[in-house]
Amino acid sequence: MRRYYIVSYDVADQKRLRRIYKKMCGFGDPLQFSVFQCELSATEKILLLETLNEIVNKREDRVLIIDLGVLRKENDRIEFIGKSLSPQEDRCAVIV
Repeated sequence: MRRYYIVSYDVADQKRLRRIYKKMCGFGDPLQFSVFQCELSATEKILLLETLNEIVNKREDRVLIIDLGVLRKENDRIEFIGKSLSPQEDRCAVIV
């Protein structure tokens, strides 16, 4: 069963910040630069945690993962004030 997560990170180093952003694009959709919405299976969540553990400096960085559970529809617990994501914006591109 797939569950929804909000993943947010605060990374001190620009190189690690770019690496985490690129990796997160493979797991979910960016809501803001350092905030992602992810729909993950149990296996995918483990892969996400392993991936982040390889990059994050535990003395300088912080990652927050919020489990929203199983949602009936994609955004029944996620609300936007102002500009929300459009279908064209829900995929990320990184220029390095």
